[in-house]
Amino acid sequence: MKLQQFLEHHGLQENPFAEEDAQSDHIFQRFCLSATHHPAWDKIYGNPEHPSTSVVFGEKGAGKTALRLQIVEELQKWNEEHPEEKVFILEYDNFNPYLDTFRDRLHGRNRRPERVISYWRLWDHMDGILSIGVNHLLNTITGTQSSDVKQTFDQEKLSRLSRLERRDLLLLASFYNHSHDQPYKTRWHQLRKQLKFSCWKSSLDWVIATILTIATVVGLFWYGVQDLTYWYWVGLGTMLFIFWLPWILRQTGLWWRCWQISRQIRIFDHSPNLLRKVLSCFTRDEIQGQPMPHKDRSDDRYELLRKFQNILKTLGFKSIVILVDRMDEPHLINGNAERIRDLLWPMFDNKFLKHPGLGFKMLLPAEVVYYLNREKDEFYERSRLDKQNLIMSLEWTGESLFDVANDRIRACASSGNELVSTLSISDWFKEDVSREELIRLFAQLRVPRHLFKFLHRLLVEHCQRYTDDSPDWKINHEELNTSFMLYQREQKSVEASSR
Repeated sequence: MKLQQFLEHHGLQENPFAEEDAQSDHIFQRFCLSATHHPAWDKIYGNPEHPSTSVVFGEKGAGKTALRLQIVEELQKWNEEHPEEKVFILEYDNFNPYLDTFRDRLHGRNRRPERVISYWRLWDHMDGILSIGVNHLLNTITGTQSSDVKQTFDQEKLSRLSRLERRDLLLLASFYNHSHDQPYKTRWHQLRKQLKFSCWKSSLDWVIATILTIATVVGLFWYGVQDLTYWYWVGLGTMLFIFWLPWILRQTGLWWRCWQISRQIRIFDHSPNLLRKVLSCFTRDEIQGQPMPHKDRSDDRYELLRKFQNILKTLGFKSIVILVDRMDEPHLINGNAERIRDLLWPMFDNKFLKHPGLGFKMLLPAEVVYYLNREKDEFYERSRLDKQNLIMSLEWTGESLFDVANDRIRACASSGNELVSTLSISDWFKEDVSREELIRLFAQLRVPRHLFKFLHRLLVEHCQRYTDDSPDWKINHEELNTSFMLYQREQKSVEASSR
């Protein structure tokens, strides 16, 4: 018997349990994104008008990525309904490029995977978040990636930005503009033109020195150079040096500061010379005393973050929500709990997590809970996890998983099926399998991914037992128990081997 025959008999057009990852699960994304939620959804999502931080730990397959997709979906709906109180959405979930560049900055034994993450600090996370945010905003303003609809806004709002805010945005872009689509300098000047930010005053020292040099050379040839003495040439050289001294001093100072910045931003590569050329477009007064990420500290990053928030408020974004996910997936971490801890712990800073106008949704692997429970009082005083909407385990009850299974079955119902609302997973089983027994078995599976794997396997095994001309449309009690015990045994061996 074919699997599709079984599904069509029960009024379904496709297998509800074929996919296991929410990122590629079209059934979840099309039908269950706004209809199927974890029981702790309200605590995790909070109120988009005043975003709060939530810290959630869950084992593999518990639905952390599904939660992230649902949060993004709900925030996009909020943005459509509240154009002047939007939420700027940042998905901080791809750590591979940052960690690769970070590793290249280290030397010798420090480049070993087991040592690399131990050198990661809070300001590296802040640089990563600012880089994602600034690049999303630049993509929207310059129109280089129109497919990203999360950060769209009315381009006319750019005219609301004051000159100081435009200066701040260009300053942020000079530090955190990192794109593989356009050259760094080209993209920055494209942004400058979009913002209508004139910078001719920044070249006055160069223009004055050039004019004086040309005038001196013209005068020299006008009066003749045949009878000039040695000391006259020395004086002429000294005079030309004085003409160019302000420009030389400024460019030397900028290059030194840019070299420091390129050393301190460790998550992507910066060319000090390109950065110098960009910062040369500002006058001395415009960048004098401005925060720059040139030291190994977080103070400058906090100031830059505040500038970024002020710019977003003018553009209609009242707050920022940062979604942290997939911390166990980078190849330098590869699921290792100690390395996840080293990458995650710097973020557990109450000043950072409670920064005004910022809300974190941290969807974290359960493997680090062991280390969390072993931390001392000093760690908890710094992180104040008791104030961060902490969920130690993203648990699913048997009843919740039963509802999830029913929601997916109804989402896959054939078009024109008038009994969609009555479809249930119980319809697949014979009378000797009760609803309570299914709920009890589902509770032992713990998470949606195991539920989907088991039900898909059960369907395949059942269909393989019968022929097309002699089908059986119901699964009996013996099949259910046999398949469940085999699945549990295999799952335990997989979990034991991964420890």
